[in-house]
Amino acid sequence: MITVVRAGPLTTIQDQGRPGYAHLGVPRSGALDQRALRHANTLVGNSSTAAGLETTLLGCALRFDEPARVAVAGAPADVKVDKVLTSARVIEVGAGSVLDVGRAARGVRSYVAVAGGIDIEPVLGSRSTDTLSGLGPPKLANGMALPIGSSSALFVADSPGDIVDQLTLGVWLGPRDDWFSGRELFENEYQVSPMSNRVGCRLTGAALTRGVPGELASEGVVLGAIQVPADGQPLIFLADHPTTGGYPVIGVVDDVTPLAQARPGSTVRFRELH
Repeated sequence: MITVVRAGPLTTIQDQGRPGYAHLGVPRSGALDQRALRHANTLVGNSSTAAGLETTLLGCALRFDEPARVAVAGAPADVKVDKVLTSARVIEVGAGSVLDVGRAARGVRSYVAVAGGIDIEPVLGSRSTDTLSGLGPPKLANGMALPIGSSSALFVADSPGDIVDQLTLGVWLGPRDDWFSGRELFENEYQVSPMSNRVGCRLTGAALTRGVPGELASEGVVLGAIQVPADGQPLIFLADHPTTGGYPVIGVVDDVTPLAQARPGSTVRFRELH
């Protein structure tokens, strides 16, 4: 069992999500930086589908009842065991010890994997916290107890993605790209807004020009959909996105993973995919 000593501003339990339920109005959810969570899991010998912790900017602190093997991936941060800094990729934490994951030095989200995984009851096949619908476990709070499963043999870890401040995202145009004038989406440069969260990454920059007036009836939306509200500022849907929306979708980002680590002010440009 793990006891949460310091929960941080938004630390949630995440795995690879619950795809396949959008027709029932259930978002996919899951880790925003899935590569980082898989990397942490494989370092400690877990299956890539095991549940870990996703921290936001300021990390978290955990007390372990029993010895445990831990890895931290994603946004780099100082990691301490009983206030002693460690640089080990795989950390052996003793019984009664406190693991403290500090402020992210770059990026936004760090991932904490424990051998055996966070062993809470799955909901629709996933242990992920969904911040939009409320499915899955609540976000971490001080004093919360987290059960740990049985550990398994070690696996070979894959490599996490790079964290950068300037992103270029591939976009498939449609279904409503004909509602907008010209190629402004690919000509403009945008910045990540502080209003971004697990539901969507809000961008600020030159407003996209509507070529078709009026409004749409709600339509289905997918992970990576670029919705354009009335102010013309693009919004990219992330893991906890709603399954329907009424604003036109100009295109769909092919891989939203880099946005998991994009801090406010990071630069975003788009390139068209064919």
